[in-house]
Amino acid sequence: MVSLSDGEWKIMNLLWERESTITELKNELGKETGWDKHIIITMLSRMEKKGAVAHRDGGRAKVFYPLVSREEVSMQETRGFLQKVYRGSLGMMVNAMVEDEALTEEEIQELYGILEQAKERKAGQSKKGK
Repeated sequence: MVSLSDGEWKIMNLLWERESTITELKNELGKETGWDKHIIITMLSRMEKKGAVAHRDGGRAKVFYPLVSREEVSMQETRGFLQKVYRGSLGMMVNAMVEDEALTEEEIQELYGILEQAKERKAGQSKKGK
């Protein structure tokens, strides 16, 4: 189970797009964060210890790549957030968004679509189980 800090998410989002060297990460992230190569090195070292990334020698520079998928980490983070903030209740979270009027009409329609697909999948699984 890999948990990522906000900064580590920034690095992982780039690595999920393409494998990168420290210099490439610094050039990309430096504009947004102001991080120098030493900060990137420290973070990558910590991420290697967590099992989130690994590297291989790529000639003159190490090339870093992810060991975990975006989907795997996203689902884990979502479950953790839901448990921490809403005691595991998806309904409580959605209700909070509705009460805060934080959902746009498009997002509401998207949620309907997601729920309809989930319902169809459940129905299909029920038929297979019989």
